[in-house]
Amino acid sequence: MASNRHLGRIVALQTLYEYEFRTQSEDPQVDLAEILSRNLARYESAIEDTDFVSGLVKGVIDATPELDGKIQPIAPEWPIEQIARVDRAILRLGLYELLYRADTVPPKVAINEAVELAKAFGSDNSSKFVNGVLGTAYRTLVEGSTANAETRSEKSNK
Repeated sequence: MASNRHLGRIVALQTLYEYEFRTQSEDPQVDLAEILSRNLARYESAIEDTDFVSGLVKGVIDATPELDGKIQPIAPEWPIEQIARVDRAILRLGLYELLYRADTVPPKVAINEAVELAKAFGSDNSSKFVNGVLGTAYRTLVEGSTANAETRSEKSNK
């Protein structure tokens, strides 16, 4: 199951990358469902949980403006449009899992998977960059929000 999910994340990354590339190239034929379907078909015998992959892709696409808004302050020296397209897609995927899939994907797994994707598909420094950004995102957006919620709860109980 774990390797199946890893492969699923690879397919999700490929889909997100192609979709963004074709959209930014103003391809009038771009169709997210077609790209996802084609990419899943290549691995149909290896990926059992296609809903996992579809959910990741659609979730990232739907949340892209919000995800970019959360990534930008964490990496202020890198405007989002200047981050390499593959690194940007990996960051969005990893952050999406951290923020919206925490019930099924532990934070360390989400970060580790994103780092592994960066090692496989990014440049020499991509994995360090992805690890740094997602590590900071976890500390500030996930742990920070949990700590703030606990503090508010403690205050309301007094």
